[in-house]
Amino acid sequence: QVQLVESGGGLVQAGDSLRLSCAASGRTFSIYAMGWFRQAPGKEREIVAAIKWSGDSTYYADSVKGRFSISRDNAKNTMYLRMNSLKPEDTAVYYCAGKYGSRWDWPRPASYDYWGQGTQVTVSS
Repeated sequence: QVQLVESGGGLVQAGDSLRLSCAASGRTFSIYAMGWFRQAPGKEREIVAAIKWSGDSTYYADSVKGRFSISRDNAKNTMYLRMNSLKPEDTAVYYCAGKYGSRWDWPRPASYDYWGQGTQVTVSS
């Protein structure tokens, strides 16, 4: 099993930046890829960004391209999401997710095997 713990959320103003972290523990050697998802009240969970644990491929939702950056530090077993130029519509609970095995459809929540508990990001206008 893999345990995931997010941190770094908070209340910011539009235009500000935040960096979310996702610390992985347990059978981390089995991780193939990880992703960040978000879910706003009354909406479905949606992909934000994803990364292969090897670090050679990253993927972004159109809504965050050019503003958000996903990265990972294998030595620390930690994934990051740098969020710049935040907008009120970025307000949501942000979840990190992990995938073992290579059959991976990066935008789909059902493609992931492990989930963190979420961290709230609120962007005021």
